[in-house]
Amino acid sequence: MSKKAHGTCPYPPQRNLQFSVDWKKADKICCFNRHYAERAGYFLTTTWLRDVKSMMKLKYYDSITGKLLFTAPGASRTFEEFLSESESHGWPSFRDDEVNWDVVRVLPNGETVALHGTHLGHNLPDSKGNRYCINLVCIAGYREAKAEHIPEAEEERELREYAD
Repeated sequence: MSKKAHGTCPYPPQRNLQFSVDWKKADKICCFNRHYAERAGYFLTTTWLRDVKSMMKLKYYDSITGKLLFTAPGASRTFEEFLSESESHGWPSFRDDEVNWDVVRVLPNGETVALHGTHLGHNLPDSKGNRYCINLVCIAGYREAKAEHIPEAEEERELREYAD
């Protein structure tokens, strides 16, 4: 992905991300990273599990732009299968029929990205096919209409604190 105004992203993550994910971690992984991930199991330390159990099917939005990226579980599996697979692999894991291909791309090296530049995770195929292991911090946004971004001055202060 080419360099943009904020790393590989057009701007920083939304102000209040879903699932109580860490904003600084989202900024680093989504916008200033090409290869690394949040630690395995991080998503289980957030409110994600509680939130998805109450929904049974959830839409996942880009933490930067609020564009719809994934809807899970899809037609190919049950909620229990989605949850079990995500827990066993360490990241929310999506299948081909759960990806919004209008916005998501997989690069030749397996890196999975949003068209506008957000690093999402990687495709790690298994015996069932493509498996997209995605960083929760990168898919914890609110849809575009609800997205709230940090004002520039506050963003600069937070980035300085992060660098220290």
